[in-house]
Amino acid sequence: MIQHLDVDGVPTLLARTGGPMRAGLTFRVGTADEPLARSGITHLLEHLALAPIGLSDYHFNGATAPVFTTFHTQGPEQDIARFLTAVCGNLHRLPMDRLEVEKGILRTEWSSRGGSAGDAIALWRYGARDHGLSSYPEFGLSMITPDDLRYWAGRFFTRENAVLWIAGDRVPAGLRLPLPTGVRQPVPAASSALPQTPAYFLNGSRAVVLDAVVRRRTAASVFADVLERELFRSLRQEAGLSYTTTAGYDPRGDGYATLRALADAPAEKQDAVLGGFVDVLAKLRVGRIEQGDLDACVAKREDFLGTAEVDAARLPSYACNVLTGERNLTVDEHRAELKAVTVADLHQVAQEAMSTALLMAPEGHPADWAGFVEAPTRSAGTVTGTAYRERDGDGELRIGADGVSYVGPGGPLTVRYAECAVLLAWPDGARQLIGHDAISMRVEPTLFDLHPEALRFVDDRVGAGRRVDLPARSPEQIPQPQPAAAPGAAAGSAPAGPASAPAVNWSAKGTVITTAVLALLVAGLSCLCTLGAALDDVDDPAGLSILIGVGWVLAVILSVPFVNFLRRKS
Repeated sequence: MIQHLDVDGVPTLLARTGGPMRAGLTFRVGTADEPLARSGITHLLEHLALAPIGLSDYHFNGATAPVFTTFHTQGPEQDIARFLTAVCGNLHRLPMDRLEVEKGILRTEWSSRGGSAGDAIALWRYGARDHGLSSYPEFGLSMITPDDLRYWAGRFFTRENAVLWIAGDRVPAGLRLPLPTGVRQPVPAASSALPQTPAYFLNGSRAVVLDAVVRRRTAASVFADVLERELFRSLRQEAGLSYTTTAGYDPRGDGYATLRALADAPAEKQDAVLGGFVDVLAKLRVGRIEQGDLDACVAKREDFLGTAEVDAARLPSYACNVLTGERNLTVDEHRAELKAVTVADLHQVAQEAMSTALLMAPEGHPADWAGFVEAPTRSAGTVTGTAYRERDGDGELRIGADGVSYVGPGGPLTVRYAECAVLLAWPDGARQLIGHDAISMRVEPTLFDLHPEALRFVDDRVGAGRRVDLPARSPEQIPQPQPAAAPGAAAGSAPAGPASAPAVNWSAKGTVITTAVLALLVAGLSCLCTLGAALDDVDDPAGLSILIGVGWVLAVILSVPFVNFLRRKS
């Protein structure tokens, strides 16, 4: 059983284990609590708290998730006590001399991490706030100050906002948790960037992914197991289309849970995998669920509940429930709820999952034929304001009192100042506004005839608190006007939607082709004259050498536009 204790005012959970002692200190704070303009602050604080500990002979680490941050360790009793005591002290005596070093480590960590197929889903469902921030880089790192960190630690890393869990037979001797007093922090309310569900979006990953939000309950967790079993049987065993088929159930901390399923889709089988995946969902939605599948999944869970380590294994999730105020079941209560799950309950979960479904489909394989609506990649409206034309394109940038819009091929993009999550700024004058709905507006001064005060006006309307200054770009990274301009890339883009087709400037392209043809003709004539002069035994006719020289110079001049065109395209 799990015992409830208290250590220095921190709720403490203790469960016996047959293995080495391990422990964790979990706080109710994560990336979902952060504003995008200061994203990364929780992760940075976690790193700073661990930095002074350095190398040790025992295992320890930290983890920052959307709504929880945990410091955990395993080893001898005295080492666990020393580690947890040090972490609590470091959280409120942060080693600020390590600030820039740890920022650099976090940037390296982000750039080197391997992306997973479902990384973009949170952005599409929630937008650029709360639970959607897990899809974004930690934009705010460069702007986070020591005062920001002290405020964040004082608000979230308190004894009332923490739970200690220990897998062992006692609380380690000498353990102290010197945390300040505070209040338990509620889980952030989940936003939505989807006006309608079930919805889908296209992604370049070679996988089909389902993301759904369901009410948290035992039947929903069992349904995830049944869905994985059905996907494996249908897409791998029977059709041989996929190798990896998974499904999972993750409580969100607010009475709901995320249900996610994935099937990998090789390039040559993407259409078939999407069709097979949708067929499985349709089968479950209409209630075609086998009693044998339900029995097998329940039996597997009951086997786990019968192990000697079950209480120790449940400690991390048990602690999270304590922090969010959600109910913790005893092992016997778990067994009773599992046995009570019926096929009708799973059918109900399947219908709920489909009503909130967000499907990630491979690029070029829309899912509207299956009843999914395309998730929005453009804005519903535009702002009124001063219009600035694209230098090489048909688009128009509007900067108004309420926001910024790009109007051009592919539909409008709009970010209103009141709904701007972050303003990214480069020293060369470029700006990127990201709205709460994840619509992104990129403003490149090189591509528009902007008034000198236009960008300053945008900066003032957004405000310094949501601005993030980024390092200077190399000249090669700064876009320049070109004959084939991509309007969506010039002014902005949807969250992660398909790339816009380039708009071709036929007048400029025709000029380039004409000069290239003339250059070839002149070069050809010059080459013939040069060969003729070289093979002729008599003296050059008067002026032939001059004519040849002029011809080659003219050919070089005529080829310059074509060479520049090729350099811009590369």
